[in-house]
Amino acid sequence: MFSWLGRESGAAAGPQDVLQTVTGGLQSLYSGKLLPLEEHYRFHDFHSPALEEADFKNLPMVLLVGQYSTGKTTFIRYLLEQDFPGMRIGPEPTTDSFIAVMYGDKEGSIPGNALVVDPKKPFRKLNSFGNAFLNRFMCSQLPNQVLKSISIIDSPGILSGEKQRISRGYDFSQVLSWFAERVDRIILLFDAHKLDISDEFSEAIKAFRGQDDKIRVVLNKADQVDTQQLMRVYGALMWSLGKVINTPEVVRVYIGSFWSKPLQNTENRKLFEMEAQDLFRDIQSLPRNAALRKLNDLIKRARLAKVHAYIISHLKKEMPAVFGKEAKKKELINTLPDIYKLIQREHHISPGDFPDVKKMQQQLEIYDFSKFHGLKPKLIEAVDNMLANKIASLMSLIREEENTMPSQMVHGGAFEGTSEGPFGHGYGEGAGEGAEDEEWVVAKDKPVYDELFYMLSPINGKITGANAKREMVNSKLPNSVLGKIWKLADYDKDGMLDEEEFALAKHLIKIKLEGFELPNDLPPHLIPPSHRKAQQNSE
Repeated sequence: MFSWLGRESGAAAGPQDVLQTVTGGLQSLYSGKLLPLEEHYRFHDFHSPALEEADFKNLPMVLLVGQYSTGKTTFIRYLLEQDFPGMRIGPEPTTDSFIAVMYGDKEGSIPGNALVVDPKKPFRKLNSFGNAFLNRFMCSQLPNQVLKSISIIDSPGILSGEKQRISRGYDFSQVLSWFAERVDRIILLFDAHKLDISDEFSEAIKAFRGQDDKIRVVLNKADQVDTQQLMRVYGALMWSLGKVINTPEVVRVYIGSFWSKPLQNTENRKLFEMEAQDLFRDIQSLPRNAALRKLNDLIKRARLAKVHAYIISHLKKEMPAVFGKEAKKKELINTLPDIYKLIQREHHISPGDFPDVKKMQQQLEIYDFSKFHGLKPKLIEAVDNMLANKIASLMSLIREEENTMPSQMVHGGAFEGTSEGPFGHGYGEGAGEGAEDEEWVVAKDKPVYDELFYMLSPINGKITGANAKREMVNSKLPNSVLGKIWKLADYDKDGMLDEEEFALAKHLIKIKLEGFELPNDLPPHLIPPSHRKAQQNSE
């Protein structure tokens, strides 16, 4: 079925086979179906350079962006739990380069000019930004477990105030846009004391247009303010982001302090731990979703390439054969918004698939429209067939084989420190409380629960479901939750509760009211002692 992808459908798949099969299939589709359309209508001159083998085979990448001194480099150091070549940390703009932090057997660095000629690295097309950029670009390699699963791109601190008047010598926003198209996650870092979004930062965020699903926001150094100040800081940050990120959905903001130093303000420690775990889970999911992300990015690129072909071919069609070419060109550029609407109606295309009209008008100024190509239906049909059939088959393959694969996660560094042992998230809390105690954890509150139990008129040492319900509904928890608690507490499944089972039900209600999740199955340490003995005797 999928022999066109380079592997027969009956062949067995190992943990890496899905990604290799998908990347090979995507590369084949791109070069055979989409690349001819891009080249025919000069897509690479207007939007994005052609993709190469390394673009399909590279590890998931995370891009860090933020103003200077918001903790970008420290964040990487926190994740890796070790220094990396080229790392500089300080209160002023210290990272003045783009640094690709990647896995290598030996620790070292590769300068930008050498990096962009390496066919195994996905950076060859950055050569077009010139020496001013390449002198500020490097790859930092080191043997770190985290980097076996992901690569991290550290960016220069974005300037503010008078500093942003200094020219970098290259188009900073265009470089960010290039990376945004190719990375799997974009993390915007903010300092709790530095929420202003400078002009350069605003332009940087606008460079991520069309990549909104990749953006996550981190409010760093949150331990340096108290709870009341943190609420105000969070509100101010959301207001500032609302002005520059034009999406109807509220962007996800992770609050914490991502470094290894002691917390200055510990009253929000629990919140910081939960937020860090959420962020870690998001980053850890990247390897598993890498194949799907590459597929999604190719679909977005194909849709844009089709729209670009319609725009260019329309401009060509409207040009006069001999006289008045320059005047007609100016007219077409000025009426480009109307041309967009015409193409939308004629080809039933969503407005969101079109490139930014102002940017397109600026780019068109330097081209001779008479040298553009007219519409070539066969090229469009090839891309349509790719989207309708080949991509759909590939997506099914990913879903089917992902379900049979072991979970691919990021390991090592900070990801290991919170996954196991007593400092793991949720360890010794909620349903996990008392897991290592010899005494039944419910016993400490059982005298209080026993008083309630005997007020509910037990018969032969047990209360009916109706009497138990009368007490349990006082918790004001919804029936769906109380029903789950009943199933967990009625351990012998006789439709009644003895005093230990009732105490367990009250304990589970307490767990839920404290904000913890209920277990799907009752953990061994929560099984009532008398039922443990009965279970052991029956065995």
